[in-house]
Amino acid sequence: MNFAFSDEQEELRKVVRQFLENKSPETAVREQMDTETGYDPAVWSQMAEQLGLQGLAIPEEYGGSGYGYIELIVIFEEMGRSLLCAPYFSTVALAANALLHSGDDAAKKAHLPGIASGETIATVAFTEANGKWDESGITATATKDGDGFTISGEKMFVLDGHTADLVIVAATTDAGTSLFTVAGDASGLTREALPTMDQTRKQARLTFDGTPATLLGTDGEGWAVMERVLDLAVVALAAEQVGGGQYVLDMSVQYAKDRVQFGRPIGSFQAIKHKCADMLLEVESAKSAAYYAGWCASELNDELPSVASLAKAYCSEAYFHAAAENIQIHGGIGFTWEHPAHLYFKRAKSSELLFGDPTYHRELLAQRIGL
Repeated sequence: MNFAFSDEQEELRKVVRQFLENKSPETAVREQMDTETGYDPAVWSQMAEQLGLQGLAIPEEYGGSGYGYIELIVIFEEMGRSLLCAPYFSTVALAANALLHSGDDAAKKAHLPGIASGETIATVAFTEANGKWDESGITATATKDGDGFTISGEKMFVLDGHTADLVIVAATTDAGTSLFTVAGDASGLTREALPTMDQTRKQARLTFDGTPATLLGTDGEGWAVMERVLDLAVVALAAEQVGGGQYVLDMSVQYAKDRVQFGRPIGSFQAIKHKCADMLLEVESAKSAAYYAGWCASELNDELPSVASLAKAYCSEAYFHAAAENIQIHGGIGFTWEHPAHLYFKRAKSSELLFGDPTYHRELLAQRIGL
């Protein structure tokens, strides 16, 4: 199968890369890391108004551009390359997909136009303090209350949960696991930003205490939707990891050419050559995995669940290894706070664990292919 991107998709990449080079240089990344919100509202608005990124894969009937998941793969790869600090992943890869696959037309009409325009920041809250990524970890409860529901419980590690205008929550009802929409300023909702190793992607603890909520989709059928959303999310994350992996590989190769020891570039030494060659092999293999997963996501075919877990497991390890080797190749300077190598290393580690580590996804892959 040919994984080459079309001319239009490559032009999209070019435009997005130029935008991110201007709006998300290392200085901007460091500035946003130190803020509570973790992003620049002006840049967020420009992403929507100038490039239409938030609505790229949202159907035109809901205010989007109607493109597919392949175009999103391009976007996420470039964002991984630049370490963009913005609630794009939580809003687009998680919340928008949850709405699109919920089968709830009223919810789509109510929330997707705001996401597409950049007015609504959204996220999905499903993990809890137990740290489980599957349905067994959901203990928050939703109780019928008149025409709606109220939710009680706690959610952890919620991406951009402290700033989201809309939170899609997984909770249990008498019928089973269900999804609900909750306003970010709803009564009984307490939001707390969490200290994390990787400050380029903010996380939060959300506590629900009789918080009013609206059912999304069908009562008791929420986990089927969440499984699809998580598969799509890990594909987007794999693309991010590919972008970051390629960037640290380029950083390593350039430093190996520029750094001179004993009268010659360090790239001429066999140990450094082999490190760079191994990184190249892993990054290129990760691209193949992520791109194929992106194609499966765009087609929503039967291979998506298994290929998504395969891509998540492989791309996680490839990115983390490349980021670690990048520090080694840079030597002492790579360990300093002032050097960007540690920013990519921390993002690589946090992404490796997000939605389940490689061991978890290998087990999930085995289950999905019937081993």
